[in-house]
Amino acid sequence: MRMDDAAAILARADFFNMCNDEQRRMLGFASDRRHVDADDVIYRAGDTPEGAYVLVEGTIKARNEGVEAGKPYALSEPGSIVSPMALILDKPRPVTITAVTDCELLFVPRSAFLKLIRQYPDLAQKAAERIERELSGYLNALDPLKRKMRSK
Repeated sequence: MRMDDAAAILARADFFNMCNDEQRRMLGFASDRRHVDADDVIYRAGDTPEGAYVLVEGTIKARNEGVEAGKPYALSEPGSIVSPMALILDKPRPVTITAVTDCELLFVPRSAFLKLIRQYPDLAQKAAERIERELSGYLNALDPLKRKMRSK
């Protein structure tokens, strides 16, 4: 796959809007395209992925495991990013990701993303702000649940 093809895929992924064209090309160079057959597991809950995946084509489903288990949700929008936090955190993920259909994915290694944010402090700041916004949204979504638990 050409580097420009990978950069174009990254440009469609909302998470990588924080990167400029040159940074996306650099990430694209370090990324690789992967084909996954229907019903194959991309990674399991408890695994520590080495990076994130961008959906190029197909449908995947994510299922929370353990105490947060719930209904699985599907992603089929090209440019959807799977586990963006894995670009920064070397921690086990709480979800199992499975291909529903044959899929094409672009794998973006954590090592390449971390190298990029070390080279570009402004990008590191943008990544930190993005994570803070996502965590705030997650925590705000939990507020009604916390209130409900306190009232019992």
